[in-house]
Order: sequence, then C-alpha cells, then structure tokens
Amino acid sequence: MDYFPIFIDIAKKPCLVVGGGDIAYRKINLLLKADAQVTCIAPETCDGVAELVKNNKIILIKKDFEASDVNAQVLIVSATDDAVLNARVSALAKKANIPVNVVDSPALCSFIMPSIVDRSPIVIAISSAGKAPVLARLIRAKLESTIPNAYGKLATLAGNFRQQVKAKFNNIEDRRYFWEKAFSGVVAEKVFAGKIDEAQTDLQAQLDDSIDSDIGEVYLVGGGPGDPDLLTFKALRLMQQADVILYDRLVSDEVMELVRRDAELIYVGKERDNHSVPQEGINQLLVDLAKQGRRVCRLKGGDPFIFGRGGEEIETLAENGVPFQVVPGITAASGCSTYSGIPLTHRDYSQSCRFVTGHLKDGSMNLPWDELAVEQQTIVFYMALKGAQHLSDQLIAHGMRGEMPVALVEKGTTPEHKVHTTTLAELPDLVANEIIHAPTLIIVGEVVKLREKLNWYDMDKN
Repeated sequence: MDYFPIFIDIAKKPCLVVGGGDIAYRKINLLLKADAQVTCIAPETCDGVAELVKNNKIILIKKDFEASDVNAQVLIVSATDDAVLNARVSALAKKANIPVNVVDSPALCSFIMPSIVDRSPIVIAISSAGKAPVLARLIRAKLESTIPNAYGKLATLAGNFRQQVKAKFNNIEDRRYFWEKAFSGVVAEKVFAGKIDEAQTDLQAQLDDSIDSDIGEVYLVGGGPGDPDLLTFKALRLMQQADVILYDRLVSDEVMELVRRDAELIYVGKERDNHSVPQEGINQLLVDLAKQGRRVCRLKGGDPFIFGRGGEEIETLAENGVPFQVVPGITAASGCSTYSGIPLTHRDYSQSCRFVTGHLKDGSMNLPWDELAVEQQTIVFYMALKGAQHLSDQLIAHGMRGEMPVALVEKGTTPEHKVHTTTLAELPDLVANEIIHAPTLIIVGEVVKLREKLNWYDMDKN
C-alpha cells in the first residue's frame, strides 16, 4: 500500500491551516469535526472562514505565512493556490517531523485526507493514494447509502457494555458470539429505530440471560411499486438480514433479487378470488415463524398500510407479543403516476387526491360516489380493473362528466410499464377490447391531460 492507514487523535490539539479560500474552509471543517484547535493563516479569507472566526470556532491570523508558524503544531494543512508557498510549507513541516497535507499535491504530503463515512465513533476512511479522489468519493457515496446513521449509536451502546461483557466471558470466542448476536438482532434494530432505552434494556437482559432468546421479529416492508431503485435503505437492510421472506404477487422480480440469497421464500400472493394463503393464515404464519426465533420479512408491494392489510397483520402480532417493525414504501399511486408523467395534484387541475380501493373485503365496490364525483380532484383506484364498468357507471350517474380523462397504468415502474389513456365514458370499452394485465392502477382526473407534456419516463427509456 502507498500509505499506511492510521487515525490520529487531534482533539484539543493545535492544527494549522495555511490558506483562507473555499478549499481551506472545507479542510478546516473536517478538523473541527475531530475537535481540533485550528489556527488559520491567510491574508484574505472566504465568507465561510470569516463566519467560523466570527463564531469563535477558529483563530485567524491575517498575514503571510512564515517559517516560525509551524512551531508547536501537531498537524498542518496547506490549501493555497500558490505552488511555491505550498512546497515551502511542506518542506518546513517535514523538517520539523509534523504531518503535513498539501491539497491536490500528493508528492508534497506526508499524509493524505481520505473520503470519510462518519458514523462516529465508527469512522470509515477511503483513499486512492491521491490518484483518483473522485473515485474515492463515489465509493464513499455507495457506503453512505448502505450504512445506517445509527451505527454510531450502536457502537456507543456497545462501548458502555464492553467491560461487563469482558468480565462475563473469559473466552474471546464467546465474547465475539455475544456481540455478533447483538449487532445482527433485535438490539441493533431497536437502535436503528431510535429506541435506545429499549435496546439497552434488551442488551442487559441478554447479558443477564434473562431475555427470551427464542422469539424472533417480523418486518413489514413496503417493496414499492416495482422499480427496485425505489426501495428505502431500511427496507433493503431488513430484506437482506431476514431468515424468511413472505412475499406478495405484487412484489416485482427485480425487488425479489435483492433479498438474502439463503433466505426461505414463502409465496402468499393474492389474486381476486384466488388466495394462495388466506389472510388469517398469513397472520398466524408470521406469529409461528417469529416464535421459532426467526427473523421474518413480510414483503409487500407498495406500502404496507395503504391497501396492504398491514394493519390486520400487526394486530395479530401485537396480540401474540411478537416484536415487529413497519417500513413504509412508495405506494403505487405515487410511483405509477410519477413514472407516467401524471402529477396527482396541480394548482390548475386538482387540489385534492383520493386513494380508493376497488375491491372491498366483502367483494363489493360500495363507495361514497357523491364524494368522488367532483371536479378539481384526482381519484386513484386500486384493484379496480374488473370493476371498470361499475366505476364508470357510478361516477357518471353521480354527476361526473363522461369526458373526464382517465389513465390506466399497467405494471407501473417495471420494465413492462404501460399507460392507456381514455375518458370515463369510454373506459369500459377500453378494458373490454384491450388486453390489460394486473396490477393496473386507474387514475381519474384532469391531471391525466398533462401526461403528454410531462412523460419523462417514456422519453428517458427512448
């Protein structure tokens, strides 16, 4: 390796930055994050540096650099656009055996400042040895997207228990097993969910052997409308650590590709009048699997709490004392309309939006038609493809214009995404004469007219 990776304690220690421009400002902020005592030497400064001085964050000496300025410093950064000055700072610092970094000049550096993922006290440094700093930043961005912010809190919690764990387990392998279980189980998830006090109680209970380690946890995860890029970071993390995945028909193949490779997959999808597992059976299965000590991901298309029966499932879990988490997902109405270039609200066309299910629990479509058949409103019908004739008849009968624009979004946000546009009066004929596959969302409202102007998704694919 070109550089030996090392972390230096500069808290409350004097550090010097030569230069007062925007680059110097960024370097100063990094040093301040490590609680350094920063002195900046520069005849002129940018607004950012001036603000730090005004707020007593740093000491500014407005003058040209002199050789004596390196004295008593534990670290020096030169961030000027004067190559001769940068080389001089580097030479003086190296002669005094003080670590020095010269921005964008690796040959003049005795240390380099890497790209940083900061989850203090967890800190990850990524370096390209000065050869490709942009690539290092791109790698950092990838890590930022996969490492929860709460890892720092988890590390702090672990630090508070370190001596207790060390006292209880003499064998290093036993200690490692204890921490692996804590970091990949309920304790960690409670920290990630912001339940620090509960996590501390559970960790103490595990240490005292007083916790019921036989019970697992259930994650109700919204898988979004189909495009895997629409998953949340939390959804992806839980999908990849679950032992069992119970998934719906509406979860796309692309999303399923992201679950843990060795997880057990159980299909519990539903179609109209064809339920592979009745809802009551799914509820009980979640309880049974969790009580076997397994981590169960109930993966749903869209959002678990928007026509996803998530409320029914967590009722059963709560009644049986099974811990659970709910992870929101992008609901089909939002994802499908956006990918179709149809804004659900618009100041000129629609000041409200209604999400409506076209398939009630008893199989009927008994809806408040008077409230729905109004102007300046967007209505999004879920699971209403087979009820299109009834939907059209009722809205028109209750006063909605037959010319009202309608869009049917078929398999929205997936590679098979397709949009059919028509009017309310002609909707039944379209459904009867075209082959339209579920899942299909029906959008009713003047906003549908904006599709031709705003359809960025189809333009992007072309």
